[in-house]
Order: sequence, then structure tokens, then C-alpha cells
Amino acid sequence: MPIVISNVTRRVVYAASGTGPYAFTFEILANTDIAVFKDDTLLTLTTDYTVTIAANGTGSITLVTSPTGATQIAIVGNRTIQRTTDFVTGGDFFANTVNDEMDQQTIFSQQNAEGLQRALSAPQTDPTSINMTLPRASLRANKALGFDANGNPAIADTLGTNRGNWASGTLYFVRDIIKDTTNNNIWQVIVQHTSSGSLPIGTNADAAKFTLLVDAASATSSATAAASSANDSSASAILANDWATKTSGAVAGGEFSAKYHAQAASGSATTASTQASNASTSATNAATAKTAAEAARDATLAAYDSFDDRYLGAKTSDPSVDNDGNALVAGALYFDSVTAVMKLYTGSAWVAAYVSGGSFLSAANNLSDVASTSTARTNLGLAIGTNVQAYAANLTSWAAKTAPSGTAVGTTDTQTLTNKTIEAGTFTNGYTEESFTSTPTSTITLDLANGSVQIITLGGNITYTFPTPVAGKSFILIHKQDGTGSRTVTWPASVKWPAGTAPTLTSTASRADKFVFTAIDGSSWLGSVAGQNYTV
Repeated sequence: MPIVISNVTRRVVYAASGTGPYAFTFEILANTDIAVFKDDTLLTLTTDYTVTIAANGTGSITLVTSPTGATQIAIVGNRTIQRTTDFVTGGDFFANTVNDEMDQQTIFSQQNAEGLQRALSAPQTDPTSINMTLPRASLRANKALGFDANGNPAIADTLGTNRGNWASGTLYFVRDIIKDTTNNNIWQVIVQHTSSGSLPIGTNADAAKFTLLVDAASATSSATAAASSANDSSASAILANDWATKTSGAVAGGEFSAKYHAQAASGSATTASTQASNASTSATNAATAKTAAEAARDATLAAYDSFDDRYLGAKTSDPSVDNDGNALVAGALYFDSVTAVMKLYTGSAWVAAYVSGGSFLSAANNLSDVASTSTARTNLGLAIGTNVQAYAANLTSWAAKTAPSGTAVGTTDTQTLTNKTIEAGTFTNGYTEESFTSTPTSTITLDLANGSVQIITLGGNITYTFPTPVAGKSFILIHKQDGTGSRTVTWPASVKWPAGTAPTLTSTASRADKFVFTAIDGSSWLGSVAGQNYTV
């Protein structure tokens, strides 16, 4: 049976509440022309719900059982896209058959349009050079989707993938983490590139494409220098003590001059005693410096041990102990080289490290823990020092800068958005456009800042001034004749009508005409008649 197909969206979403009925206002031809979802679960006709169709093609669905635990019930147009009618030469050509076919084609178009409204798409104002094709699967696997400087889809920053030891001829992505095997420094990639040259990374031609995370080389050098200084101080203490011994008593003639013996013999014992005391103090200070240097070295090694206990490197399966064979600590990380996923130990299980909205803050907190842990590690000659703390602080600062600001707005709260761009938005239960009303008597200048629906009551013969056209903008203009009627208007030169002829206004008193204007460039408004002779 042919029916009128209304200009409506072929989808409606309800909050789940009992078995229904849940109505839909778009027309269907059969009860199989819709799909019903309970949250994300596709329901089955007859088994899960029944369909009632009204004479005009709209209807409702009734669930067989109450949707316990569900939050939404969605009804979507889902007529099978096919053609079962074929008109043959000289055959029958009945109106009802043509109407059914036209109804079906209109339904197909509306279904496709509704689906496209929920898909990612570039705006019509994008340059024609934009290429929305995704990178191939092998390149985008385990990567985040982003866009390059031209707005084309591209592989975006990852969360920080451990790529192991640096190797030449390897494609590295932004935020990849690698190790320099010549000095054990840990680096992070900041510019995507294919590696070349040789180690160390610090002197490589691509050095500017990395940022240093862990300066193990400097920490090791500092510990070595401290130990050397301590040894030198100890040697100086021995020499000072020897000098004190020789100047506090008899000294062999071959060791000092005759003049010195004469001075010593004439009463320089007090001076020698003072020098011995000073030398002893120097020895004590040197021993203290050595102890401090050894403590700094141990603290540095402990910091690295803590980091090594938390970042376990690349593994082929979930480890049950850390790299020392000890129990795992909560917050430990490792890179699963089989699934290419960074994993986090929660204290009881391994999970994917990424958590939406909080990954970077968690990373900063974990690195801060690494820097502050004091458990000693004596079987590695590497150190981290304060570099991890600085990196953790940088991550915390970066996360704070990228975190959303302001008070969160709930799904039912009211919020005014100013100068915001909404891409492929879905407005549930419709939306209200801002309107403006006026009753001019001679001239009026329209300002779209007052509303996209302009309702003008003609209080006389008026001349319009329209706003400057901006490609993509549109508005609705409703003319209302006052109680006198027969009012006329003069349109701006920027308005272009079909076939170059302006429409004739309804002149009857208290009647209205509806016009739609759309700008296609910066100089012209395209005008069209949406309806005339309304009783208002």
C-alpha cells in the first residue's frame, strides 16, 4: 500500500523503561523494516519484540520482557536494500506498483542519510585536496588515529612503545622508547623517522629527533668520579699522617736539611704538634668525603634498581617475578612483544597500560615512585639519579596542560557554547533555533546574531538590507502581512532567485510567506520559497 514518506530521521532512541510500547514516527512498509537494539545488543523480531504498524506507516514496538539492567532502547530503519519489481516493455504499469517502488527508494535514501550522520566525515568546506583515506592496516596497527598538518588521517602519537635496542634502518614513531647499547641511555622519539648512522645516539645525525629520558652514562661517570675523588682523598690522608709522624720526633738526617734539624732541636716541637693535629683533621675530612661519595653511588644504584623493578623491558608473556627474581610490585610495566601492547601490573594481574583520560598522569606518578625508592641494587653499575624525577615532573606538567579545564557538564546539564564547531552532531529530541521578530514600516537591516529565524511583520512597504554572505550560512525569513495587507518588499541585489525572478508575495492581510536563504560565497544569497499563504 503506497504511503507518504515524511522527512524524518529513521532512528529514535529511548531511555529503557518497561516493555513499552516504544513509538517510531518514520514510515515503514513491513515489520522487518526496522532493527531494535537494547543498549548495544541487536534484538530479534518476535523472540524479543513485536511490531505494530499504523495505517500511515508509523508504529511502535513492544518488548516481550522488561529490559532489566539496560539503559537505552534504539529503533533504526533497516529495510533490506534490494529491488524486487521489474517493469517490462508493454507490461502493466500500475500506480500502486510505482508508488511502492518510490516509497522503497525514498526509505533507502533516508536510511543511508541517517547512517552517514553518525559517521566521521570531513565538512563540505574542506579543501578538495583532503584525502580521508586511512593509513594501511600494517602501519596503523596498535597506533592512535590522528591528523597531519594538512588535516589528512595519519598515524598519531602512541602512549610510549618500548622498541628495545636502537637499530639502523628502523622506522620509529613519535613516543617510541629505545635504548642506546653503547652507554645504556634511554631515549624517546619526538619526530617520526627511519633511523640511520650509528651509535651513540647523542652524536647521531638524527639526535634532534630524540629526547633523553634516562642519562645512565652521566650517572655512571659521576659515580666513578666520586669514587676516584674518595681514593685520592684517602691517599692524601696517608701522606699527611706520615708527615705528622716525621715532624713529631727524631727524623733521619737524609730526609730533611740540616737547617730544619737545627730548628727542630731548638724548640719547634709545639709547631710540629699543631701540624700533626691539622693533618689528622684532614684525614677525617677525607674519610667523610669518601663515605658521602659511596652513599651517593649507592643511592644512584638504588634508584636504577627501583626503575628496573618497575620497567621490566620486552617480554613474550606476562612475567610472574621482576628482573631480580623478586615478587612483582604494583605499577610495574613491561612491553608484550607478541601483542605489541604495554602492560601494567595492578598488584594482582597484568592489564593494558592505557587508561582513557588518565594514562599520562599515571605514568608520571609511577616514574616519581621509581625516583624515590631506596632499595639497593648492587649487581648493576648503572644509575638514574634525578633524571627520572625530572621526566615524571614533565609528564605531570604536560598532563595538567592537556587535561580539560572548568567544571564538568553532565548529560542533562545546560551549557552555553560560544564559537564552537560541532562535527556530525546528533540532536536527540530536536533543537530550538534562536528567532528574532520585528515590525518595520520602511527599512530593516537583518542581523543573524539575533537569530537564524527572522520573523518580520510588514508594517508598510519595506526595503531589506541583508548581512554580508558567508559561504555555508543560511537563515529562514517569514513575512507576515499586517492587518492592512498588500505590503511590498524590495530585495537586496545580493539575493538570487530561481530563473532570476523574485516570487510574488501573498498580499492578503494576516497571511504569511516562508523563505529560505543560503549563502554560497561571499557575495550572494540563494533565495527559495518554502511555503506561502499561511494563516497566522
